[in-house]
Amino acid sequence: MTEGLKRTPLYEAHLALGGKMVDFGGWALPVQYSSILDEHRAVRENCGLFDVSHMGELFIKGPEALKLLQRLMTNDFSTLKPCSCRYSPMCYPSGGTVDDVLVYMFNEEKYLLVVNASNTKKDFDWINSNTDGLNVLVVNESERFAEVALQGPCAEEVLAPLCSMALPEKYFSFNSKLTVAGVPAIVSRTGYTGEDGFEVYYEAKYGLDLYNALLDRVQSAGGLPCGLGSRDTLRFEAGMPLYGHELSESITPKEAGLGFAIKLNKEAFIGKEALTAEPSRKRIGLKLLERGIAREQCEVFLNGKLIGITTSGGPAPTLGGNYAMALVDISAKDAKEFEVSVRDRKLKAEAAALPFYKRA
Repeated sequence: MTEGLKRTPLYEAHLALGGKMVDFGGWALPVQYSSILDEHRAVRENCGLFDVSHMGELFIKGPEALKLLQRLMTNDFSTLKPCSCRYSPMCYPSGGTVDDVLVYMFNEEKYLLVVNASNTKKDFDWINSNTDGLNVLVVNESERFAEVALQGPCAEEVLAPLCSMALPEKYFSFNSKLTVAGVPAIVSRTGYTGEDGFEVYYEAKYGLDLYNALLDRVQSAGGLPCGLGSRDTLRFEAGMPLYGHELSESITPKEAGLGFAIKLNKEAFIGKEALTAEPSRKRIGLKLLERGIAREQCEVFLNGKLIGITTSGGPAPTLGGNYAMALVDISAKDAKEFEVSVRDRKLKAEAAALPFYKRA
């Protein structure tokens, strides 16, 4: 039942397509339309279209917007150029993670932060609580936007004919001056699947107009509308962290293996001191060698000793077999053989390099 849940501007389209609707953090969203496996394969081999309108959009505006970003984020935004975006964790003084976000630079006085849906209010409050002494304005415009993600090797050829201008060529770049199916939009070459693709932000009032035009193109090309289920299996194969699993208030980005997004050589930022220390845990990948699926919160053992816990797990359709990500004691980071407790059975597992899947 989805009564009382928040609805995206595309809710009616999901019902018309036969989407299986579920409660996802207070939002009514489709977990699947056909099958999770078919939708997963569509993205790996062709293209898939996702509704991600539940994501939050926070703008930081003003002459000291960059100073605030540098204070809040572990990554360095001093080198970011207009029409580019950059990924970064945002931390507490303890080093624990407030959220992981994507930051879009429009100009020196305007940035967009795309945040995880369940963290939107928390992030907005946290950012505002750290603006002391800075000439900035933080605005939550989440309700203004619809957002769709078109992902897969055919994404560009499907999307391009609907656009008034050329699509961004470089990964982590965007164009905010084009239209898609006649609708003004921000289009970035970004995604959460491990494939090439685009994320399209536009006014919620045009929700179904753009979506239906794009869906027609997707289906004509042999692609599929995709739900939350395949979005999770795709990001899992690609080794991408999910907030609440691989990142949380008690898991630092350093423990999660996100050192590439932690710039300790920049000026002081919240959490820097804690992140300077060597972590006591590390995120690793595991492949199960016996029948069974290790979801999150399964205990991980090395030579009979409990050394960690899984954070995400399940089948990897592209690779075959069952895999898991786990947070383990740093002493076990280079071990090769493990056991994972699944329903009171200890299953053999071996270390598997992250990401499990990487596109050619």
